[in-house]
Amino acid sequence: MYIKIHETKHGRIVAACDKQLLGKVLEEGDIRLDLAAHRNFYEGVLADSNALKNELKRFTSANLVGEKAVKAALELELADESAVIYINDIPHIQLYRMGGL
Repeated sequence: MYIKIHETKHGRIVAACDKQLLGKVLEEGDIRLDLAAHRNFYEGVLADSNALKNELKRFTSANLVGEKAVKAALELELADESAVIYINDIPHIQLYRMGGL
């Protein structure tokens, strides 16, 4: 999967996307996730789920797309399955940590 860290004045954003999804457009009903137009947001380093889990120890927000990326957050118990949305059967989750790192 690709992992990209965005350090902003508002905090640390962790973006992760399963490799095979990058460049695709996911669309279902009113939901549209354009991984082609937003490629630069996700395309960082290729890494495994352990690397993502390490990055998820410190985040202000996280945007995760794909089975591997979402599974890492669920395994860390950062959210439960009810927080996951599915777009064309592809899992997507956004996480926010209140109160800083």
